[in-house]
Amino acid sequence: MSTTVNTAEKSAMKLRHATEDNAPYVPGRREFFKYRDLGVTDATNGEMRAQVMSAVTGMTEPTGWHYHVCEGQFVYVLKGWVNLEFETGEKLHIKAGESLFIPGNMRHNETSTSDDLEVLEVSVPAEMGTVACDPPEGL
Repeated sequence: MSTTVNTAEKSAMKLRHATEDNAPYVPGRREFFKYRDLGVTDATNGEMRAQVMSAVTGMTEPTGWHYHVCEGQFVYVLKGWVNLEFETGEKLHIKAGESLFIPGNMRHNETSTSDDLEVLEVSVPAEMGTVACDPPEGL
């Protein structure tokens, strides 16, 4: 069985190898995190973003309820842990070796993190807006 790849669609994407020397720290959403850009946004012409978020310090207060304007956000915890709550009523403790997919526009709140939290975060598309919102009713 052969697989046909539409090279016209894929030709705009580029191979990207991120190293400590060529993956700079960039501004991000939260002051208590450092964000390291892995070059995926450029390689995919904005179709996807990948970055490593590292805690500068553990959270001192929750982020507040918010959602991200995107198709989806994938999080894989490399080190430490993060506590989140979701509009569904679920409260999750995600630790090293665990992952989470958050659909776009799903309301959530990060309530606490370890001081050593390190996360690989991927979003589709690369441009991911963050919108503050009220907590869901009953939460």
